Amino acid sequence: MNETASLRARAEIDLAALRANVRALRERAAGAQLMAVVKSDGYGHGAVRCAEAAREAGAAWLGTATPQEAFALRAAGLGGRIMCWLWTPGGPWREAVEADIDVSVSGLWALREVVAAAGAAGRPARVQLKADTGLGRNGCQPADWPELVGEALAAERAGHLRITGLWSHFACADEPGHPSIAAQLDVYRAMVAYAEKEGVEPEVRHIANSPATLTVPESHFDLVRTGIAMYGISPAPELGVPADFGLRPVMTLAASVALVKDAPAGHGVSYGHHYTTSAETTLGLVPVGYADGVPRHASGRGPVLIGGKVRTVAGRVAMDQFVVDLDGDRPEEGAEAVLFGPGDRGEPTAQDWAEAADTIAYEIVTRIGARVPRVYVDGAAGPAATDAAADRAAPEAPVTATRGVAR
Repeated sequence: MNETASLRARAEIDLAALRANVRALRERAAGAQLMAVVKSDGYGHGAVRCAEAAREAGAAWLGTATPQEAFALRAAGLGGRIMCWLWTPGGPWREAVEADIDVSVSGLWALREVVAAAGAAGRPARVQLKADTGLGRNGCQPADWPELVGEALAAERAGHLRITGLWSHFACADEPGHPSIAAQLDVYRAMVAYAEKEGVEPEVRHIANSPATLTVPESHFDLVRTGIAMYGISPAPELGVPADFGLRPVMTLAASVALVKDAPAGHGVSYGHHYTTSAETTLGLVPVGYADGVPRHASGRGPVLIGGKVRTVAGRVAMDQFVVDLDGDRPEEGAEAVLFGPGDRGEPTAQDWAEAADTIAYEIVTRIGARVPRVYVDGAAGPAATDAAADRAAPEAPVTATRGVAR
């Protein structure tokens, strides 16, 4: 019996698709390096396995939000360049310096903390200065940029750090033609020009995220940071589905039908009876719910493929389960219920669930919870093993892993 058949639910992660996506994105940004962003446990796909696959496909950098995410990559044996950008006062700066992680600095408080950490570590820090070019989130405002650049250069001359990058982030790159894109590029170029005039010699300059990588070629500079696109999801669905950009969705979320039963007309379904059967029918129980990351906002709207037909969630999504009206069909218990995937078999996609829940596909994949095992496969080659020895020993056995750095 296939090991996955006994799972209540699984998130199948196609590493071959991820590698192909990275190669496609590198072609889009020819001449620039690519940073594979694996924050939030690889957007729910598994940071370590996805980082390894991205490296294999030519990603020169890895990117994380929190220091702990960066440390987990190092602990898993991933070398090379890793950048981490979300810091708070008192953060583990020294550990980051000692782990050779590029850290982002947006203000003087952070610069001073990293200089102190470098002194304690006895080695220079690698620092990337972030400019707020109009997003209004993290980053240094243009008015404060001269002071930050000046103090960073003084610290570099004193041997405390190396300024490795100058970077920023778009606000509306997923809306091609939005006037803020050109405006931010103008501000970014001016802030980079000022820093370089003062003596900064960055290794990389970067502002392009996934949508800019795909649609704003003038933003590529030395490096592009690809997050959601690397996982095969369109960052600008109004402009095209993943295939239009040469991408393939990496995650398939499926569960085993737990129960099929007859129900009379007028039977209420799930909490609040927001759905009532209109005639005699059959009901199917799908054993995943909002504790697994299935959005409750998609109650009554979320699509799922069972028995070759796309059904709709009947009534409310509960914590651990939801119901579909099977319209008299009787798939066997244990039949596969596919919530989303690439769409090859007519199954819904993450974008379909995003529309059902009035959100974005980023949130759909990222929210899939820790109790849903990740099953890693390698496209047509079948299941991916954790190492060469395991591959030789059991080439047909699927590999499962929970979220985090477990392998």
